Amino acid sequence: MEKNAVSTSILSADFLNLGRDIEMINKSETDFIHCDIMDGVFVPNLSFGLPVIQQIHKIAKKPLDVHLMIVHPEKYIQAFKNAGASLLTVQYEVCPHLHRTIQLIKKAGMKAGVALNPHTPVSLLEDIICDVDLVLIMSVNPGFGGQKFIENTYSKVKRLKELILSKKSKSLIEIDGGVNFDTGKKLYRAGSDILVSGSFIFNSEDPQDTIHHLKEVY
Repeated sequence: MEKNAVSTSILSADFLNLGRDIEMINKSETDFIHCDIMDGVFVPNLSFGLPVIQQIHKIAKKPLDVHLMIVHPEKYIQAFKNAGASLLTVQYEVCPHLHRTIQLIKKAGMKAGVALNPHTPVSLLEDIICDVDLVLIMSVNPGFGGQKFIENTYSKVKRLKELILSKKSKSLIEIDGGVNFDTGKKLYRAGSDILVSGSFIFNSEDPQDTIHHLKEVY
């Protein structure tokens, strides 16, 4: 996985014209298609599930970056692999046996990520940081797109980067929530590797151009 990357979130796509929006992403410079799976239990919202991932995978030319915001994610690891996920991220807060879950994701043949809610400190990853391929920091409270960016995220990224370097981990840092040109530049400079963006891209006049410039703001 390359650094200074963009993962375009389809949570803000037009689901009546999802095929069209996936084709736009295919033609763009984005590195991943970000898919948020919400169960209405861990987060106060529902999104979409395995059938939609399967259909996206049929036409996607970019790897599927799947973020499970659900309880008991370990039950669905193989199912998401079969549906086409390349990278599978689970929430720290719902995984009492996180190491086991990470190993199951890798055994299934996917890159493994762990996500932290805004209130969850990066220090809790000290004993797992060398086992994960990616850490996803939520820079908004998970559940809905288009929220305001939480300013504390910059210092959180810096602390995470220090942990990664001190442990000689190869984990990348991904940020999701409130990403735009201004926050994106500051996030890259703080140490982020991948920016997730949805509403900022899809609400722009030229989504492909917006993706291009998000990759260049560092």
